[in-house]
Amino acid sequence: MRMMLAYITCRDETEARKISMYLIKKRLIACANIFPIKSLYLDKGKVIKNSENVIIAKTTDKRYKELEEEVRRVHSYKVPCILRINAGANKEYESWAVSEIK
Repeated sequence: MRMMLAYITCRDETEARKISMYLIKKRLIACANIFPIKSLYLDKGKVIKNSENVIIAKTTDKRYKELEEEVRRVHSYKVPCILRINAGANKEYESWAVSEIK
């Protein structure tokens, strides 16, 4: 089974925690890290400067599609950023993570 990271931006820490807990309870992720970030992006030709929080969630390739669907269901953004990052892990961590993601 291949490990993956899901990089998910959220409007604030409250939303990031809510989404992370939701994904953990559904056993779609083994772990989530939440970081405050500063974002710059284009919206209809205008540069937007914004504070957000990002979730880095550990999952497997087999669960990624369902994770993406669930994030879309509960996220406040019309077009949420959900990035899939292939990752390798040490065997002990991978074994633990896989056991937590059913």
